[in-house]
Amino acid sequence: MTVIGFLSVAPVVENSMASEVAKAVDALEDFDVAYETTPMGTTIEAEDIGELFAAAQAAHEAVDGDRVSTLLKIDDKRTTTAGAEEKVASVERELGREPSGDAT
Repeated sequence: MTVIGFLSVAPVVENSMASEVAKAVDALEDFDVAYETTPMGTTIEAEDIGELFAAAQAAHEAVDGDRVSTLLKIDDKRTTTAGAEEKVASVERELGREPSGDAT
């Protein structure tokens, strides 16, 4: 089984969140998960839903602040072991190319 999650952890602050977000990402290192950080959040991949939840909780708790906003979206692939890279590759195959993100 492969569980893929999209995690966004952000303190409610007026200035840059980078140092606090870095704490959340660093907390993932203590878990058996693969992850990729993007400008809008972090994709996490685990073999077990419990490990994904534990990693997300640790990331949330690593952020200091009076108020922290956390979003966790889960894709629990119960009948296959295909991971995040395979999902992206499927879209690329349909396009016949890598997505460019270029609107021109």
